[in-house]
Amino acid sequence: MKSLFIAAALTATASIAAAAESYTLDASHSQVLFSYDHLGFSTTFGMFSGFEGDIIWDKDSPANSSVTVSIATKSLFTGWEARKGYFMSEEFFGATDEDLITFTSTSIEVTGDDTALITGDLTMNDVTKSVVLDAVLNQVGPHPFSGDEWAGFDATTTLLRSDFGLGAFRPAVGDEVQVQISIEAAKAK
Repeated sequence: MKSLFIAAALTATASIAAAAESYTLDASHSQVLFSYDHLGFSTTFGMFSGFEGDIIWDKDSPANSSVTVSIATKSLFTGWEARKGYFMSEEFFGATDEDLITFTSTSIEVTGDDTALITGDLTMNDVTKSVVLDAVLNQVGPHPFSGDEWAGFDATTTLLRSDFGLGAFRPAVGDEVQVQISIEAAKAK
């Protein structure tokens, strides 16, 4: 009887694990865009891309899914080299080649058929804060060129840059940063 119970428990555990599938971010089609108010005259934009990450996707129970992402701080693109240099200076990031921005989900609240609130720990500039991403599942299915299983997500959030030690020139330069995320991921083989 004990063996039957253990076998049943192992089978149940295996079926739960089988429901969750691993996806790897496609660095060439994953971006984090951000914008902030510059002196009331304009909205200034920047972008991070080429980053790495993994998604554990449980399509039967999306709340059991998870996401981890790491972005090289120096991968920042501002469209103007002098601004990037300034952001990498001690006044803002003080970034080295090894510095990373990371996000690790801690919970997922499903809010609709293809929407969720993803709460996680964002670490940037050696500061970790809990943030909530308002996420949308765009599509899951075969990639039209490779035939591999593919997934795409978009998400948004708003951050205060001062929360991460990046508050220089507030309030003239806006503290609030609007973040837009778009990622594609391939099912791990």
